[in-house]
Amino acid sequence: MASEPKTLQQAINYFADPDNCLKYLIARRWKDGVVCPTCESKNVSFVASRRVWQCKTRHPKSQFSIKVGTIFEDSPIGLDKWLTAMWMMANCKNGASSWEMHRTLGVTQKSAWFMLQRIRLAMQGKNAGKLGGPGSEVEIDETFIGGKSRNMHRSKRARVITGTGGKDKAMVMGVLERGGQVRAMVVENRHRAELQKQVREHVEAGAAIFTDELASYKGLSTEYDHAVIDHAVEYVNGNIHTNGMENFWSLLKRGLHGTYVSVEPFHLFRYIDEQAFRYNNRKDADATS
Repeated sequence: MASEPKTLQQAINYFADPDNCLKYLIARRWKDGVVCPTCESKNVSFVASRRVWQCKTRHPKSQFSIKVGTIFEDSPIGLDKWLTAMWMMANCKNGASSWEMHRTLGVTQKSAWFMLQRIRLAMQGKNAGKLGGPGSEVEIDETFIGGKSRNMHRSKRARVITGTGGKDKAMVMGVLERGGQVRAMVVENRHRAELQKQVREHVEAGAAIFTDELASYKGLSTEYDHAVIDHAVEYVNGNIHTNGMENFWSLLKRGLHGTYVSVEPFHLFRYIDEQAFRYNNRKDADATS
């Protein structure tokens, strides 16, 4: 088997071979041998002419392909296009639009959009356990996404008082463990009950947390080592800052505004998950992303 690709050009050439696609996915899905997705039996045989497996146990759907039970299932689009699209999504820092995929892969724009939404589904974090813990440092911040320019004239203080970001704007909260992972989610508002619920859900009690001066975070010091940076005065005071989260917001907004241009609010969480996946795997080499 040819060595696995390390660049986009190599990926296009590599995935053009159906056998390479099959071997690439088998190595990642069934490391300990092919398993029937219906009955989980390992007693299967490969039908080379159709590139499917036949389970020796008698049951419906005893024949299955590598696509069954994955985001590729029921899609007539070839794995050569799927895997190239996944490569681009994982490695393009600002994402890749459906129009870019349409031109690159030679599929329709609607097909490209469908593929990207399924890939974003696969990028959703599993959120195994809470971030932080004794001795760890966690940054917490929130930002506004979207909205029309004519609705952005209110001051930050006015937005804090009302607990909203203005008309047509979505509220997004982020939690970043320094040296670890980031989690981000759409929230209803900036009120204390909503934000503190998210903090307790995602951060282990006893961790050192850093937030801005928003009043909604008051009261967390009973469970966390809570330090506040007042952005009206300074942005860094020793190790007290939220610059890590600000960096993530910059990357997220660069993709939303520069690559995707217009994102419907009910799809926003998918784009946030995409950028969080890319950020959390940023240290991996292109070949393993």
